[in-house]
Amino acid sequence: MTRTAGRPRRTGPTRRNTELALVLAAVLTAVLGYAEVGLNLDGTVPADAAEYGGALGVLALLAHGAVRWRAPYADPLPLPIAVLLNGLGLVVIYRLDRATPGSAAPTQLLWSTLGVGLFVLVLLLLRDHKRLQRYAYIGALVALVLLVLPIFFPPVYGSRIWITFGPFSFQPSEFAKVLLAVFFAAYLAVHRDALALTGRRVWRLRLPPGRVLAPVLAIWAAFVGVLVLETDLGTSLLFFGLFVVMLYVATARTGWIAIGLFLAAVAAVGVGRLSPHVHSRVGDWLDPLGSIAAGHGANQIAQSLFAFAWGGELGAGLGSGHSALIGFAAKSDFILATIGEELGLTGLVAVFLLYALLVSRGFRAGIALRDPFGRLLAIGLAALVGLQVFVVAGGVLALIPLTGMTLPFVAQGGSSVVTNWVIVALLVRMSDIARRPAPGEGR
Repeated sequence: MTRTAGRPRRTGPTRRNTELALVLAAVLTAVLGYAEVGLNLDGTVPADAAEYGGALGVLALLAHGAVRWRAPYADPLPLPIAVLLNGLGLVVIYRLDRATPGSAAPTQLLWSTLGVGLFVLVLLLLRDHKRLQRYAYIGALVALVLLVLPIFFPPVYGSRIWITFGPFSFQPSEFAKVLLAVFFAAYLAVHRDALALTGRRVWRLRLPPGRVLAPVLAIWAAFVGVLVLETDLGTSLLFFGLFVVMLYVATARTGWIAIGLFLAAVAAVGVGRLSPHVHSRVGDWLDPLGSIAAGHGANQIAQSLFAFAWGGELGAGLGSGHSALIGFAAKSDFILATIGEELGLTGLVAVFLLYALLVSRGFRAGIALRDPFGRLLAIGLAALVGLQVFVVAGGVLALIPLTGMTLPFVAQGGSSVVTNWVIVALLVRMSDIARRPAPGEGR
């Protein structure tokens, strides 16, 4: 049999049964964690453990069914990883609810339901990721509008990044990052040769023509400028990192990484000096124990470092830690301190490995795709997850200043969990296309 032109495709099993087994294992792990919280706090399994497990199991099986039906050749790992991280997040938020007390866990479960619903909807409606390329410029405009809107709302914790309607609020930058990744992928796919091969050479770098680079730089500058005005340093760093990563992937020139790091350093120094909110975070980062020496007690960074130290290698056990004393522990990056204290270094490394595996599978799907747009989009979306985890973990571990971003799938935040489920859906769709047998090949 003659193969179609292009890269040969493998024709092995679809691996859906493997995915099903991993999804069920992820649900079981989350239920056991939920039970451990009750045992450590009350000496008995929570009365609603079966309801929690059933709800999470139904969501996971619905998502798996959509993959089995609409993306049968997709990578079997992204969905189980997302289910496990989401389930772990619900467990930790429930544990923090018991300490504060609050009702964040049921709300997070509702947002997770919406996220899984959008996951299914993306797989049902989007049969080919290349359709997104047609709407790249419209998406960029919508993303910019979403980022401008919070300026007209009151600041929350020093940043104007939220849109509030009564008791409801959402963070539009979470949705904007996906639209921005689509725009960068579409533009760079068309102009990658001009960016890499044409232009004027300056020292060891070849600068592309201004007419090619100017539009993407203008869009990027507009996004970052708005975010700086909103004092949202974390999302600014995220968008900047996305821009540099995708530009490097499109051109294969390491010089762009050096230029990106230099511009990021200049921007960080400037914002740190001009914004009092960012300046205070930089001060806490440089001297995390300074507030204790000044007699003001431990600040959030110091408390998180104490939590990590108390967790040791194996952790204190879910429900047995004291990280709930950290302000906004469930709603921000400090939920990572709870994981470090109660699951220890072992659990923390396991969580990081899950993120690393999710990112690597996204990269793998991008490399396997034939079309430049899909390759750039898959790598860009995977890089978004990796960059956000780096920014969050770096802030909580005092490696970089705090940004206040949410840990993907884990921290409380409806906008975040919904957006990350959409990202996983897009990665699943693209991996299905990348692994699908070519026409004329048997299964």
